[in-house]
Amino acid sequence: MGNKVCALSEDQLEEYQACTFLSRKNILRAERMFRSVSDRGLPAVIHPECASTYTVPYQSLETLTELKENPFRRRMCEVFSDDSSAALTLNQFLEMFSVFSEHAPREIKAAYAFRVYDFDGDNYTGEDDLLHAVKHLTHDMLTPDEYSTIVSKVLEESDVDCDGRLSQSEFTHVILKSPDFVPNFHIRI
Repeated sequence: MGNKVCALSEDQLEEYQACTFLSRKNILRAERMFRSVSDRGLPAVIHPECASTYTVPYQSLETLTELKENPFRRRMCEVFSDDSSAALTLNQFLEMFSVFSEHAPREIKAAYAFRVYDFDGDNYTGEDDLLHAVKHLTHDMLTPDEYSTIVSKVLEESDVDCDGRLSQSEFTHVILKSPDFVPNFHIRI
């Protein structure tokens, strides 16, 4: 065995465990992942101020195996980024993996799924947002008529108040009925 120096203090690890849905092991794994894509400016020991200020750009984050196959990877990083740049601090990175962990409650997952699908940030998932989401999911391989049909059907099935868009409660109501939502709204670290 060696004298491996932990990049996070014991207090930081305990705080992250208390404030996230991640185990100690997953926090340490996530920190190593974050470090692996940083531009080497991350100090060996990460103090709390550094964890909340040092950012890794999206171009580096998207190379992570855990993200690169996800069609919503950029949007996910934008949602957790303070300024929608998709660059993340360690704290934001851990928050993202916490929400996408298997231990996060389904209501929290639904709330963040809504934010991911709300591309224009107007607190509704409208036709344009749904179109964007379907294009992401299908890798933009359908015809305009097929997209129109899918968006119309989603709104027809989900838009309870018939205003042409989904509120967070309408979105959550529908998404939590899907048996595939929780298992698929997950990133394993």
